[in-house]
Amino acid sequence: MFTKLRNQFLVISMVTICVIMLIAFSSIYLITCQKLKSDIQADLQKVYNFYQKSPQKKDWFQEGHSLSQNTRQGNSFSLEIKTDTKWNIIATRSKFDFNNELYQLLTNEVASQGAKQGRLNVDESSWAYIVYKEKSGYLIYSLDVTNQLRIINNLTYSFIFVGLIMLVIIFFMNRFFANRYIAPVKEAFIKQKQFIADASHELKTPLAVISTNTDVLLSNREDTISTQSRWIHHIKEQTDRMKELTNHLLYLTEIDHTGSHILYVPFSLSETVESTVLTMEAVIFEKNISLHYDIEPDLTIYGNKEQMKQVVMILLDNAIKYTDYKGFITLHLQKQNQHTVLSITNTGDGIPPKHIDRIFDRFYRTDASRSREHGGYGLGLAIAKSIVEQHNGKIYAKSTLNKSTTFYIYL
Repeated sequence: MFTKLRNQFLVISMVTICVIMLIAFSSIYLITCQKLKSDIQADLQKVYNFYQKSPQKKDWFQEGHSLSQNTRQGNSFSLEIKTDTKWNIIATRSKFDFNNELYQLLTNEVASQGAKQGRLNVDESSWAYIVYKEKSGYLIYSLDVTNQLRIINNLTYSFIFVGLIMLVIIFFMNRFFANRYIAPVKEAFIKQKQFIADASHELKTPLAVISTNTDVLLSNREDTISTQSRWIHHIKEQTDRMKELTNHLLYLTEIDHTGSHILYVPFSLSETVESTVLTMEAVIFEKNISLHYDIEPDLTIYGNKEQMKQVVMILLDNAIKYTDYKGFITLHLQKQNQHTVLSITNTGDGIPPKHIDRIFDRFYRTDASRSREHGGYGLGLAIAKSIVEQHNGKIYAKSTLNKSTTFYIYL
């Protein structure tokens, strides 16, 4: 799908660029042609004026007259041909000694075209001409424009060459940037697809349990509720799990789409962390876990108090689940340079290095069987990461196998 999308982007962009280049080159070409045409027309008029004013001069170049810049390039030269009414040559004038055949060819071409002015090709040379009619015949003034027309041809070849080179370069640049900009979209799509698949899988298990227990209840219609309490309890337990899962999913969606609209105000993080620790202290001691915490007072941050409280609860709950029997949980909150740093450490099995970078992914669990045993879905740390990042903070973990795991939050 993304390959097709990239190819469509490349086709559309290349067609657009080709059209733009064609318009640009065509405009330059037409402007240049029009300029050369105007210069040639002006130079022909100058040639005519000179010969009319200086009938004894052989060629106007001898007098130091200047042509236009385009016409001066190369060895442009002029000539005059005088004919009778039937186009028979009477006299000629030119700086160069041309044979009579050239004059005759020019005269024949001009006569055949029958135009007052134009351009013709003789002996692989291009000539521009202008004709003036007199009572006794015609005056033909012609100017060699071979080099001027060569400019147009060279310009055409240059446009083709440069255009092809530019298209090749632009193609590879477009391909590079297309891959670069599609990559995040592709990654997000894959994550979304995996997210849906994982959510469906997590919902499938409790639904299967509910369905099975419901079938057991229906197969024993005569039994009382008290005798069927075991199956009812299982159904209630699974519906609670589904409720928790859907709440987490909805909360993640809410964070992703409305995070920028959450009201952030200054609040005491020290008080928030301490109050959260106190609410979970009983649970920690009940599991024979030792708790040590060191909270620097009067640390204030700008954010959402309830969200940060949830982050602390997620990390403490995670620490409680994975702390070994009679282990330790240590919490530190302190100021380090320009950052407020919260760290929560628990003793236990630790996290293998291959999992440490993925533990914040949604539905990711290092040990699925153990996570189900503790009732986890692999969403808690993903929620914590989303909240911390929306507070312009950073969260990461360090772990030593069979020793301890520490989560750090920099705000």
